[in-house]
Amino acid sequence: MDPTGLQAQLREIGVPPQRGRTSAIRQLVLQAPTPVIAKALGYHDKTATRLVAESGGTWSQYAPGDHTR
Repeated sequence: MDPTGLQAQLREIGVPPQRGRTSAIRQLVLQAPTPVIAKALGYHDKTATRLVAESGGTWSQYAPGDHTR
């Protein structure tokens, strides 16, 4: 099964796949830092930042990088 086939099947039964995807990413950005989610899922930084702002996320103070120094 590929994403296109799954998307078509979801539409046939009346489930809008894009809404589910958007809901899932909004939940993820509430649970983890936005840069981590963006990199893992291949989202652009600006898109992920917009989604976290729309979701009311609290990861705005996250500084990515090596903090062992």
